[in-house]
Amino acid sequence: MPANREQVFQLLLLNLSLQVFDAIATYQGLRLGWKEANPILAAAFASLGIGPALLFFKVKACLLLILLYRLAAHPAVPPVLGLLAGAYGLFSFVPWMAKFATLLL
Repeated sequence: MPANREQVFQLLLLNLSLQVFDAIATYQGLRLGWKEANPILAAAFASLGIGPALLFFKVKACLLLILLYRLAAHPAVPPVLGLLAGAYGLFSFVPWMAKFATLLL
């Protein structure tokens, strides 16, 4: 069953929210002295600074997500947005939440 435009929009909002979460969590994590696991971002932080690098990479990611949404009629877009949300949930949200949970202990 093909996804309707509303479902694709909800996937877009989920992905955009995960990007914002990742940016905030990364910034706060670095302020706490934790290391960035992504070597590309770590290199960008070293050369551009944390704020500019995060802004550059997150704006780029959000613009690509919006581009995908604009192609919502294509049958591959809903599964791709779903996979991206799953990957960010698994590789960003869960690890950052686990790290921040250690502050409560």
